[in-house]
Amino acid sequence: MGKLSGIRVVDLSMFLPGPMMTVMMADQGAEVIKVEPTYGDPARDQAPFDTYGDEEHSVWFANLNRGKKSVVLDLKADAGKAALRDLIANADVFVEGFRPGVMKRLGFDYDAVKAIRPDIIYCSISAFGQEGTLAHHPAHDMAVQALAGFLSVNDGVDGTPVVPGAPSADLAAGLTALSAVLMAMVGRDRNGEGAYIDCAMFDSLLPWCAHTAGSAIAGGESPRSASQRSLGGAAFYQVYKTADDKHVVLGGRELKFSRNLLTALGREDLLPIAEDPAGEQGELVAFLQETFGSKTREEWVEWFADKDVAFAPVLDYREALDEAHIVERGLLVEAPGGGKHVAPAIRFAEEDWEPGDVPGLGEK
Repeated sequence: MGKLSGIRVVDLSMFLPGPMMTVMMADQGAEVIKVEPTYGDPARDQAPFDTYGDEEHSVWFANLNRGKKSVVLDLKADAGKAALRDLIANADVFVEGFRPGVMKRLGFDYDAVKAIRPDIIYCSISAFGQEGTLAHHPAHDMAVQALAGFLSVNDGVDGTPVVPGAPSADLAAGLTALSAVLMAMVGRDRNGEGAYIDCAMFDSLLPWCAHTAGSAIAGGESPRSASQRSLGGAAFYQVYKTADDKHVVLGGRELKFSRNLLTALGREDLLPIAEDPAGEQGELVAFLQETFGSKTREEWVEWFADKDVAFAPVLDYREALDEAHIVERGLLVEAPGGGKHVAPAIRFAEEDWEPGDVPGLGEK
């Protein structure tokens, strides 16, 4: 039993934002019915694969669709439409991730679904929302980040934007959609009314620039990484190369951390520079570059062990997943057959969590 036991979700979404949202609901006991076309969610075919239960599944698909049921429906056929109407009749939440207008053409827009289930909570997830100039513009995560300004500061030392390491717009949308659905469920418990949620990846991502894009939000110039405190302009929020061509980071600009490190290195004279504006700390950056370049990454890990400084080695995923912290927190869970699941971030102290089965195509 989970916090959402008894809640039924009809989920037409594929790829990342919608499935991320609904797997968080399935992890907490919701009955999530994944409605797939005859070819299935394309994530099913994305390598690499691992064994979950008695079958091989995409690791991506397994981690975002565990604990769900799969139903294959052709929504362009009368039989498929009738089957979906039957599912909606007993649903609490309806989720779709198509381009604006698709659900209306299929006969399952909010008004049509509400006519079947008056208190339905209907969530549409799209790149730019259901209305507006960009509503019908095709886009996945990186294009949304580009148009929202985020990619401009995801740049290298030469100022050239690079492909982001995390699909921030997708993830922001999944979390925003989940929050909105849960809010709507609380509201429905109080007033008996459902809700329509227009969740855009663009809208979901944009608020997360408040700490970096303040000058632009206020109507001024756009921030540049080299002169921004959280994007590369500060010595104590910076990436440094080590002697073995690996990297470490200083990840905290509080003066106590600067004092602790510079005192340990015998360079208290550089402490005033740590308080200079971002972009004006070149001398301190140069000193730290030279310093970190004098030892290997592991030597620095050992050196920092007794220092109260916001320091970390830059690990690749293999190294990160092999860290003791992962085991101590139970963050990587093995399914029957050996396939791995990343544990949900939302877990309750009084409840045990185990990953649900990964559904085959059409497997209820």
